[in-house]
Amino acid sequence: MIRHTAMAVLLLLSEPSAVHAQGAGSPRAGHQVAREICASCHAVEPGQYHSPRQQAPSFERIARVPGMTTTALTVALRTSHKTMPNIILEPKELRDVTTYITSLRERR
Repeated sequence: MIRHTAMAVLLLLSEPSAVHAQGAGSPRAGHQVAREICASCHAVEPGQYHSPRQQAPSFERIARVPGMTTTALTVALRTSHKTMPNIILEPKELRDVTTYITSLRERR
């Protein structure tokens, strides 16, 4: 798992557009992407803690993982997961949704 994650990070860092895009997203647009694409499995709304799929963490829970950044989320969303469908987001959608998720860290 660690080797797989390290390879994904190296791949991300070798792609200049992904690094340049870090933090450049729109939380409002990301919220809309989350509602349209992610909400069937994840709790995506602020203050919503129970996801439609029990094993899918809420976006607020993801946002509060220590060290969670838009870069870490980008790597995670570009890496296949056994329990998550391989959803392909356009680069702007990816920036927006990762910015939205990290924005939830500040809410309480």
